[in-house]
Amino acid sequence: MMIQYSSKFKKGVKEGIKKGWNGYVWLLKILIPISFFTALLEYSGWLGHLDFILNPVMSLIHLPSMAALPILAGMLTGIYGAVAALTVLDLTQAQITLVAIFVLISHALIQEGAVQGKSGLNAVKATLIRLSASMVTVWVVGFFFIDAGTNLTANPSGFFANNQTFFTMLKTWSVATFWLSAKILAIIMALMILLENLKAFQLIPLIVKVLSPLLMVLGLNREVGLMWVAAVFFGVSYGAAFIVEEAKEGHFDSMVLEKLHISIGINHSMVEDPALFLPFGINLFWLWIPRIITAIVAVQLYNMWVRVCSREEVKWKLNSQGPGKQQS
Repeated sequence: MMIQYSSKFKKGVKEGIKKGWNGYVWLLKILIPISFFTALLEYSGWLGHLDFILNPVMSLIHLPSMAALPILAGMLTGIYGAVAALTVLDLTQAQITLVAIFVLISHALIQEGAVQGKSGLNAVKATLIRLSASMVTVWVVGFFFIDAGTNLTANPSGFFANNQTFFTMLKTWSVATFWLSAKILAIIMALMILLENLKAFQLIPLIVKVLSPLLMVLGLNREVGLMWVAAVFFGVSYGAAFIVEEAKEGHFDSMVLEKLHISIGINHSMVEDPALFLPFGINLFWLWIPRIITAIVAVQLYNMWVRVCSREEVKWKLNSQGPGKQQS
């Protein structure tokens, strides 16, 4: 028995290292060019010329105009793009926290919107829900930092001093990117080894059973538990194949799938994605709890909307029948 467990563990470690390294190499292909491009923008001072456009929008969510860059990078390319941009922007920890919350909800919108569109929720609707959830969540969370006396909207002085030469800037960027990359490598390896061992020891179904009460709190049906766990552990993109196939074969009610996608669109990849922001010193509370609360509220609002629509539909049918038909 011990030999069997040892064999499974070794296999899990081997697979975890293999997938972790492949994922890390793929990450670097995104992180390094986006990070360097952001460094050039910051060094050139070009971002300052866009303040008149970005300030009104970003101030709505308590952030300076400079914070728009990692948010846009995250929305288009994913978490790694946002992390790459943050490495070279001299934002405060409070500002980075708000950016992280926004991006954790709204990232890789085109790619993940397509996945959600194939498995239960219209892609445009899914994207609009996630963007709305990001705006509202960051707006609300921002008040906690403001009450603590933090000035969130102040534009930082910049990661690179104005009198730096290009080569000094390049050295500063290289050192910062190297240390961040090293931290991310350690985190990804640990996570992938853990996840592969959960799969090797077939613990995912047990986790679904244990988390059943949480599914009820989230307003979701237990029948979508495996898809929810796949999204929570592996994300919408990484869990795409499983989610799409389950949605095709599971014969789920359309409302059940829509609630699932509203929830996981706001609250997915609860392990790997938040871990990428840990090198910035962000408290995990802010990376987990606001998203969970927003997901619960969003699903409950959906339930309310369905109930209202159902009542209106019944009224319309009764009125369309007329008094005589109702009596008959």
